[in-house]
Order: sequence, then C-alpha cells, then structure tokens
Amino acid sequence: MTALQLTIDGMSCGHCVMSVQKALRALDGVNVEQVLIGSAALQFDPAKRTVEDILEAVRDQGFTPHQAATA
Repeated sequence: MTALQLTIDGMSCGHCVMSVQKALRALDGVNVEQVLIGSAALQFDPAKRTVEDILEAVRDQGFTPHQAATA
C-alpha cells in the first residue's frame, strides 16, 4: 500500500466530508484513513488504482483535489 495525502479545495461542511469519504471508500484498492474539511489521508494499492483515479473520484464530487507535497 502507498500513502497519499490530498488537499481538497471547495469543501466547507460535514456533508462535503461525507461525500468525499463515500466516493473514496467506493474505490477498490483504497483504504481511507481520514477525511477532514480540506484534506484526506489514505492508502492505496498501486496495482489496482492510480493517483489520477483517486483525484478523479474527488473531482466527480465537485471538489478540486491536489496531491500534497511529502517531506
């Protein structure tokens, strides 16, 4: 599994969090650790999902995701 941190523009409430969380959990090979207003932390299996698949799932909910820089 590969860790992925996202920043997500456009989220403003608990409903936003729930819609992003639901979309990410629906993806096979993705393990959602935490979704907060403006961010998400997850792990994914690169053999099943690409980062672009994950970003697209968030975009489909009406938000703008960005892969967070890693240290």
